[in-house]
Amino acid sequence: MPAHPRRPQEGHHHRRHRRRTWLHACAALAVASMTAPAALAADAFPSKPITIIVPFSVGGSTDLVARLVATGMSARGTSALVDNRTGGGGVIGWGTVARAAPDGYMMLTTEMSYAIAATLLPKLPFDPHKAIRMVTVAAAMPHVLVVHPGVPAKTVQEFIALAKANPGKYYYGSGGNGTNTHMGGALFNSLAGVNLVHVPYRGAGAALQDLMGGQVQALITSLPTALPYIKSGKVRALMLANDTRSPVLPDVPAAPEVGLPKMVMKFWVGFSVPAGTPQPVIDKLNREMVDAVNTPEVRKSLQEQGLDAVGSTPAEATKLLNDEIQRWGAVIKAANIKPD
Repeated sequence: MPAHPRRPQEGHHHRRHRRRTWLHACAALAVASMTAPAALAADAFPSKPITIIVPFSVGGSTDLVARLVATGMSARGTSALVDNRTGGGGVIGWGTVARAAPDGYMMLTTEMSYAIAATLLPKLPFDPHKAIRMVTVAAAMPHVLVVHPGVPAKTVQEFIALAKANPGKYYYGSGGNGTNTHMGGALFNSLAGVNLVHVPYRGAGAALQDLMGGQVQALITSLPTALPYIKSGKVRALMLANDTRSPVLPDVPAAPEVGLPKMVMKFWVGFSVPAGTPQPVIDKLNREMVDAVNTPEVRKSLQEQGLDAVGSTPAEATKLLNDEIQRWGAVIKAANIKPD
């Protein structure tokens, strides 16, 4: 019986090629099976109301922005509710969202205090760099340097000269250790080369009262907080910690005009979701929120409070958060600021 002709042996590179083709096919299938549900999830999203967690009490700037955006979203057909989870200087609210399901139904207002806490509070129960993903920055407002009317300085340069000539004699108030008002004062000290003494209070409102009473001489606070008192002459504004002047304070110079370009400091309010939320869901939330921010009613309401509407992309919002974490981390380390 004739022997079967022997099959030529398959070359090594042929076997490798077949294996590679098979692996590529498997990888393509895996990617398809991962992206298909994400895309489908985004199409069906949202099928129930979205909860926006605000880690601070009702009535502050962060709460105000959250409620305006939630109202704007609901008016456009996406139901959104605000839930104030206070405590731990923001840690309770942040932790709630860091542990939430990454499905887009629980969001977080993320602002300057989160960026500060990333360095100030080394024992946070989550990794502030990895716990959340930014969706958008909705609004921002500049800070302003105000002094007691009795301070014999009409300009920032005169105030710096006065502080240098009288070390330890001038005090700045803040809304508490590690707050935006504390960071503003610490940043001003380092950039101006002065040593204003820090006096922490329980909230910027209390610091403002003592500034008007003359117990402290200076305060760097958000423009909406100080504006009524600047208008009534109870405090004097020396500098807007912004890149340009404000239409509500046209006579007050911006930081770059007085030789302090690095003193540009905005209080911003954004929104984020837990890490792991699918990109199509983030993109959909971004569209909904930016549309809400850009409605004439919401823009007008923000403007009346001294806030500027922003409405950034997820990438722009992520860059801002990372830049702010780095910036305030450097200020905290340089001034050796410790949590209470």
